[in-house]
Amino acid sequence: MMHENNNIEYKREYTSDIKKEVMAFANSDGGVIYVGWDDDGNPYPLTDIDRTLTQITNSIRDSILPDVTMFVGYEVNANGIVITVQEGTHKPYFLPEKGLKPSGVYVRQGASSVPASFDQIREMIKLTDGDKFEAARSLSQELTFSAAAEEFSRCGVEFGENQMRTLGIIGTDELYTNLGLLLSDQCAHTVKFAIFNGTKKGEFKTRKEIDGSVLRQMRYAFDFLSLSNNLAATFSGLDRIEQYDYPEEVVREAMLNSIIHRDYAFSGSIIVNLYDDRMEFVSLGGLMPGLRAEDLFLGISQPRNEKLANVFYRLKHIESYGTGLRRIMQYYENFDIKPEIETTHGAFMLTLPNMNYVRPLTSKRRQKAQHKIIVEYLRHHPFITNEIVQELLSVKQTRAYTIIREMINEGIIIKNGSGKENNEYVLTE
Repeated sequence: MMHENNNIEYKREYTSDIKKEVMAFANSDGGVIYVGWDDDGNPYPLTDIDRTLTQITNSIRDSILPDVTMFVGYEVNANGIVITVQEGTHKPYFLPEKGLKPSGVYVRQGASSVPASFDQIREMIKLTDGDKFEAARSLSQELTFSAAAEEFSRCGVEFGENQMRTLGIIGTDELYTNLGLLLSDQCAHTVKFAIFNGTKKGEFKTRKEIDGSVLRQMRYAFDFLSLSNNLAATFSGLDRIEQYDYPEEVVREAMLNSIIHRDYAFSGSIIVNLYDDRMEFVSLGGLMPGLRAEDLFLGISQPRNEKLANVFYRLKHIESYGTGLRRIMQYYENFDIKPEIETTHGAFMLTLPNMNYVRPLTSKRRQKAQHKIIVEYLRHHPFITNEIVQELLSVKQTRAYTIIREMINEGIIIKNGSGKENNEYVLTE
């Protein structure tokens, strides 16, 4: 007999540790366990081979996940039992009571079976499950779904084990996936908010962090942002015109986009910064390979987290893939400053302009094409009104009033006479 090594283990009798040896061989390159031999490889006959074989098979069947039995063979002889273990194809194998952590995962190291490191566990999961984060097995299997169940119920969608399997929350091996982790109450990813005074990072007004299921984060984040979304009123003649700093639908789409498309392989948080003049959504993970920022506004979509996107689609939080950014741009089509996208290899930032923020005037803005059109019209007509501006520039009432107000502030036009109801404007020249 050979001495114990990377592929050979001797046991004088059955012990509960045999399951760890089997697991270690399955997680490594395979090996052989001789039960009925001492540590030097000398025969130490078993007193009850049948009983010992039953103990071994039951222990391996009931104590290791995923099922490793198809990679384990048994040979019985006069001396004892020879257990042959092949390298498994669904590593890492682990003890369910310990989970996918070092205390529950063993690998072979020389003549010993030792706990695997977290890096080794992650690498085994990656090699087995692929690079798709949401489809890989979750390192944590002790998950609860109270927030997810509440959200599914609110949306009138069933949420039981069958639905969890269909959606990919539970994998084919009956283990929770990383998608399950994201939807669980134990989700470690968060959304962080910072509200600043002014237009630059400096003095904080307030900070907040939201954790838990990404479905919970979605609702709490939107509620928090709604509290900071001010409603401003202006007047056009007798008409009172009210407008939020940011259209609620735009905030909703921006928040959903950040949650659904971020790269959860990174542990950092989604960052939302609020300034007087803008709102920034920063999420980890740049554009998917082959995409450019301008492609997103055309509705081209390549979801990083397809299963997570499908969950939000099932709950009717999104209508279809790739339409969110287009809808955001539509809300700003009559606004002079547009949302902006900045991308790097590892991050994505969407900036929304505050529609009610009065920006400093510049010579460049005085030469706006829309202003020129109005000036040209007044050169051939005695006056212009809000209604004429709407028709002339194909803009809505609020935008027409904003343009008129800008031109008055810049000294280009003035009101034609007095009176609150007067809606005529003429050139100052």
